[in-house]
Amino acid sequence: MLEKLFRLKQAGTSVRTELLAGLATFLTMAYITIVNPLTLSTEGTGMAFGPVFTATIIAAVVGTLIMGLWANWPVALAPGMGLNAYFTYTVILGDGFSYQQALAAVLVSGIVFLVLSVTPARRYIINSIPKSMKLGVGAGIGLFLAIIGFQNAGIIVDNPATLVGLGDIASSPVLLAGLGFIIMAVLSNRNIPGSIIIGILAVSVIAWISGAGGASLSGVVDSVPNPEHAFALDFSMESITLGTFIGVAFAFLFVDFLDTAGTLTSVANLTGRIKDDGEVEDIDRALLADSSATVVGALAGTSSTTSYIESGAGIKEGGRTGLTAVTVAVLFAACLFFAPLAQSVPAFATAPALIFIATYFVRNIKDIDWDDISEYAPAILAAIVMPLTYSIAYGIAIGFIAYVIIKAASGKLDALNIASVGIAIASVVFFYLSTI
Repeated sequence: MLEKLFRLKQAGTSVRTELLAGLATFLTMAYITIVNPLTLSTEGTGMAFGPVFTATIIAAVVGTLIMGLWANWPVALAPGMGLNAYFTYTVILGDGFSYQQALAAVLVSGIVFLVLSVTPARRYIINSIPKSMKLGVGAGIGLFLAIIGFQNAGIIVDNPATLVGLGDIASSPVLLAGLGFIIMAVLSNRNIPGSIIIGILAVSVIAWISGAGGASLSGVVDSVPNPEHAFALDFSMESITLGTFIGVAFAFLFVDFLDTAGTLTSVANLTGRIKDDGEVEDIDRALLADSSATVVGALAGTSSTTSYIESGAGIKEGGRTGLTAVTVAVLFAACLFFAPLAQSVPAFATAPALIFIATYFVRNIKDIDWDDISEYAPAILAAIVMPLTYSIAYGIAIGFIAYVIIKAASGKLDALNIASVGIAIASVVFFYLSTI
């Protein structure tokens, strides 16, 4: 049955290899079951840890099962890092959305993504977005995650004179956060699977024993938390403008689309799914699985769900088919009963995970064309604007406006395409509508 469903022999793999690969992928991304609920349940969002914990796992399980059983890709999905921070700190706490309105924007982005995934527009958009802007947006998301991590650890604090300043570096939360980052980096460098989750748990255990930062272990296993945020969608425009709603939905769509395209292309290269003509085998199914997962996640009560580059850990272990993804989904489902353990993890234990993950995002700027200022200037501008404005949307908008203007004023109109110009125009409209 497994051979018929996943074509194991054709892929040159075995059941044992696929199961071990699934375990490796799960260990590298299990941190999301802790980090995502903590991020979305930040004070002021109106969301609770337990329901978001359940929603996170529902989105991960359903999305990963679709990817494994239907697309037959060894890729796992879960609510995306960066997008969850944008959901919380910009959309809700910054723009004044209720979490119900924010979930509605995620649903809209998922439906549009789903439509794009079944049309030729999918390929055109992926190929038309300038490489430098893709890399710049990715780096900006990394910097955005980093500043949130530094804040949660107490390393960066508010300073009325300089905007930000250095916190109490001798405090136990800051010292433990630093220890967590070192553990993650060292274990990752030694190619030990699960470096992030090991770092989070190590810091948490020390905090529980010492009582650092008021941390305590409230339990390990309990019944599954009620997903009370499920289907809590609000499409009303109370307290927000239509333009702001459209802009937020566009930001969710744009980042999710870029992230998915980059991850699936990387996985395709690693698993030999690139055909001789350059086409990616079964990319349509993989994109549909990803976009469907975002829709399911929004209905369950969490931010955008996306394909995880951490799937590369399983691929490195030999995973080649959807059986790897199904294994990950089963392991995620088992986590549903460990909500008390996850809820006991202090924010300063997950802070180093945000900072560590940020390094993965930022390192890709090395591939930007540094010999062409019309390429690297807008890309770096987008990256810098994101953390300083606490908004992925603002970074994307300002970056593309600058890209189009600089190219046009430099006499490089032939380097522009409809997609870039269209995003720039949409960004101008977004800013205009946000002010009325």
